[in-house]
Amino acid sequence: MKRIILPVLFVFLFTAARAQSIKVGGKLSDGKEPIHKASVQLVGLGIGTVTDSLGGFVLANLKPGNYTLKVNAMGYKILTMPVRLQRDTLLLPIALETIDEKLHEIVVTGTQKEIKRLESPVPVEIYTAQFFKKNPTPSIFDALQNVNGVRPQLNCNICNTGDIHINGLEGPYTMVLIDGMPIVSSLSTVYGLSGIPNALVERIEVVKGPASSLYGSEAVGGLINIITKKVQNAALFSADAMATGYGEYNTDLGFKVKVSPRVAVLTGVNYFNFQNKVDHNHDGFTDVTLQNRISLFQKWNVDRKDNRLFSLAGRFLYEDRWGGEMNWNKSYRGGNEVYGESIYTKRFELIGNYQLPIKEKFFLAFSLTNHDQNSRYGDVSYIAQQKIAFSQLTWDKKIGRHDLLFGSALRYTYYDDNTPATASADLADRHNQPERTFLPGVFVQDEMKLSKAHSLLAGLRYDYNSIHGHILTPRLAYKWSIDEQNIIRLNAGTGFRVVNLFTEDHAALTGAREVVVPNQLKPERTYNVNLNYLTKVYLDNGSFFGFDLAAFYTYFNNRIVGDFETNPNQIIYNNLNGHAVSKGLTGNIDMALANGLKANIGLTYQDVSLTEGGIKKQQLLTEKFSGTWAVSYKVNKMHLAIDYTGNVYGPMRLPLLGSLDPRRPFSSTWSIQNIQFTYSGFKRLEIYGGIKNLLNFTPNKGTPFIIARTNDPFDKNVQFGANGQVVPTSDNPYALTFDPNYVYAPNQGIRGFLGVRLSIN
Repeated sequence: MKRIILPVLFVFLFTAARAQSIKVGGKLSDGKEPIHKASVQLVGLGIGTVTDSLGGFVLANLKPGNYTLKVNAMGYKILTMPVRLQRDTLLLPIALETIDEKLHEIVVTGTQKEIKRLESPVPVEIYTAQFFKKNPTPSIFDALQNVNGVRPQLNCNICNTGDIHINGLEGPYTMVLIDGMPIVSSLSTVYGLSGIPNALVERIEVVKGPASSLYGSEAVGGLINIITKKVQNAALFSADAMATGYGEYNTDLGFKVKVSPRVAVLTGVNYFNFQNKVDHNHDGFTDVTLQNRISLFQKWNVDRKDNRLFSLAGRFLYEDRWGGEMNWNKSYRGGNEVYGESIYTKRFELIGNYQLPIKEKFFLAFSLTNHDQNSRYGDVSYIAQQKIAFSQLTWDKKIGRHDLLFGSALRYTYYDDNTPATASADLADRHNQPERTFLPGVFVQDEMKLSKAHSLLAGLRYDYNSIHGHILTPRLAYKWSIDEQNIIRLNAGTGFRVVNLFTEDHAALTGAREVVVPNQLKPERTYNVNLNYLTKVYLDNGSFFGFDLAAFYTYFNNRIVGDFETNPNQIIYNNLNGHAVSKGLTGNIDMALANGLKANIGLTYQDVSLTEGGIKKQQLLTEKFSGTWAVSYKVNKMHLAIDYTGNVYGPMRLPLLGSLDPRRPFSSTWSIQNIQFTYSGFKRLEIYGGIKNLLNFTPNKGTPFIIARTNDPFDKNVQFGANGQVVPTSDNPYALTFDPNYVYAPNQGIRGFLGVRLSIN
């Protein structure tokens, strides 16, 4: 009997024990790819495991009950979740949220290929749409004020036109792209960054350093690529409306329509209006340019066989801006009674990208732009038209360890204006001779995987400029992945730039200076090198620190320089009889603490100088040091986010009008700081508001005046000597002419703002 009872009892107990043994499992991912080597634990039991290469995990031999599951993966926020076990449980896929929002981003700008940012041999900085929401602005131009090493520079106190500086290099050395197309250049550089609907921007990628081997001669100092949203990722409808205490009104609208099962269309509208005359410094001139701007953007996406790419986008921009004497109106436009700078701009862009229907990865990209400008700077007219046609065919091919990119490009530029820039060389011929430039080119890039830790990128581009001849721009990049947290990148290359003075320097027109070009200008040649170190630190409590450090050096031959100082009534352009150098150090710190506090802090030290005749001078309007920051904290229980953003700039050498000019030769250290509060307690609605320019800084503080001779803007009472120099008189004791180019900071004081965002997915 015992022989029968004991085996039966053993089977019963074993079955009961098996009934109490429960398993729980699941899969971890970042929403796209699996996360391996993540720690998975049941809190308080000491039971845990790590995920496999597919992100899977299983915890076995558990009893029924309520548990807390804790997941910890390097680079991701710690996740805790309740689990109730009554039987074997397979959890749904678990998606972890990355600590560093940029860690796993895909970038395209550095190599013209989609690649993870950490794997790119070229350092690429990413700024998401969420980053720019921390300090909402009416244009991309203004938004870039919070990007380290990138500075929107105003070039005129009256018309408020400007350009983008990267690491101290002026606007013409920066190429601006939209979806990879070089449609913002030359004449349009001043206005091309205005009116892009912020609601349709997915991210902005910034490359600091040489990029001419892929993007051509304009990408000498770096490039900015504005990536618009993919149609499939955009909201069905979005709206963002903001107003400020200065009387600025900005509205962004976006909506998506499914035309057919395979065709979707994304449309965006931006409208900005500012019609409030402000003269807080009491010089009789507007402090801020008045603007009325509308921009329409539309992007078509077609689903094709085998997920081949085909997208088509277009944008139309119209802007009417003016600044000048407070009593100016359009009846004075172009006259010499009341001074005003009035600019009408019409611009059209078309961008396309098409993947050929063949097995190999061939992509055809193209863009067309037409830019019309009708301007009056006092009684000086500037009427110009620029047309650019661009096409590029690339072949993406992998062969063993080699990831190759072959390309051919053709760019045609038509430019015409009413200045001597396009005048006939024959004095008897009074007709214009529009500039027509053909720029065909070919390039090749080879990214070689030398080993798991080492990769090398070599590139070479050849262009033929129909005016200046052959252009050869090589490039070399090396990447060493020391481990998953430490990366070193070294980039070197050359650049080549042909300057059109009138399209790139509006100081040649504002203030009615005479432009003098005493010699035939030679194209510029640059040599660039950048060293970058990236490290990431993850703490056990879930906090994250990222450090991105870089050293840069650019050497110029034939640097073209505008001399504003020899003659106050002229700008004299010539090649520098010497050399120019831009060098410095820059660093970014990203922090995401376990308590929810996030911060992005950037610092740049730079030495941008011109050396001629053994004498070294700091470049005009270039700071020695600068810093940016964005600090954010979210009070989840209150659905309230707080953002504190700002920048600081060191002293800049300023353009004086002579030895008697009483204004400061260098600016003070200055800072623009902002705070914003965002409430997101509604389902589809956000309300935000705050204060801009908390310190109420304006550049007129500490200087007797900003614009010279505002009482005589047409220089009717200025007396000139035989040598062209201004003669001091009782009416003009400082020997000045009218000049609005003494500008280094926005002339807009403290102001409140309030806005609302709506999104329907």
